[in-house]
Amino acid sequence: MTSIAPELETFLDYSADLVRGGKRFRALFCYWGWQAVGAGRGEFDPLVADDAPVDLPAVVTAAAALELFHAAALVHDDIMDKSDTRRGAPAAHKRFEALHAEGSWLGSAADFGQSAGLLLGDLLLGWSDEMLGEGLARLASRQSAVAARLEFNTMRTQVTVGQYLDILEEKSWRSHPEVEQLPRSHRVIVYKSAKYSVEAPLAIGAHLGGASADQVESLRAFGLPLGIAYQLRDDLLGVFGDPEVTGKPAGDDLREGKRTVLIALARTKLPSNVRNLLDDLLGDSSLDRQQIVLLQDAVRESGAIEHVERIIDHNVALARTALETADITASARAQLFKLTDTVTQRQA
Repeated sequence: MTSIAPELETFLDYSADLVRGGKRFRALFCYWGWQAVGAGRGEFDPLVADDAPVDLPAVVTAAAALELFHAAALVHDDIMDKSDTRRGAPAAHKRFEALHAEGSWLGSAADFGQSAGLLLGDLLLGWSDEMLGEGLARLASRQSAVAARLEFNTMRTQVTVGQYLDILEEKSWRSHPEVEQLPRSHRVIVYKSAKYSVEAPLAIGAHLGGASADQVESLRAFGLPLGIAYQLRDDLLGVFGDPEVTGKPAGDDLREGKRTVLIALARTKLPSNVRNLLDDLLGDSSLDRQQIVLLQDAVRESGAIEHVERIIDHNVALARTALETADITASARAQLFKLTDTVTQRQA
């Protein structure tokens, strides 16, 4: 790409930084979805060249494509949420903004940062699709490749409309009856995160391995509730997480005005005067530390945290039950049980 113009090296550097960090959950679920249907050796031990399944390079490439897709989603998400940081460092659009300011270029640094960030996200999105195509081309079975491609396409649509539903709720929640607040928040969780973070990567991996319809459905029965639990944990961290661990400012979701299940539950439990205060302050990007603590205390005292923890436990139980009865390999079942704990008990 730098053969076009040396200035484009910035895109490569920022892209590399985005995929260098993170927890690789989507890639892991894709790999173990593949292992789950017996496509690999069936044991979690090092693979040597002479012993590696023929489709392993295809699976690794597809898993990497999911990480590129995730990086694209993060860039776009930070712009929409006006988040200044990501993993303890400036968000991509803020890095472009700083580049503009350091060069004393014409116009608004913020506008340049946002425009360049959008283009970086689009570029990563395109690269993820290209990389998936490269992986699928290596797959021995064309039927498996078609099934994995359809799953990826569905995931891409769902996470995009889920993101729209998220920003829609932030702005339009007053237009809907109180009784709809919680189910609408839950709908955002399912389509913006749960399916995309766990269910779809598992299904893509399973399709890559030539899974039967029953095997895919059993992995979905595991993946969807686990994905819901994963996002509910993320919502708790977005309000109460330690900035030194999460890499995001304390109470960042409060400044962004996220209408999460946590907030929906808190609103049903708070007295009207405190609920009105929560509604007035939530989404104010200028909230100071004292106001953040005030809102955190209100949510904490409402009992909403304990309620969310019960919902997490319920969904983890559903996922574990589905995993216990799924027609998958023993090695994959063991690793997916471990991942269940990892994604729901994390601190970042």
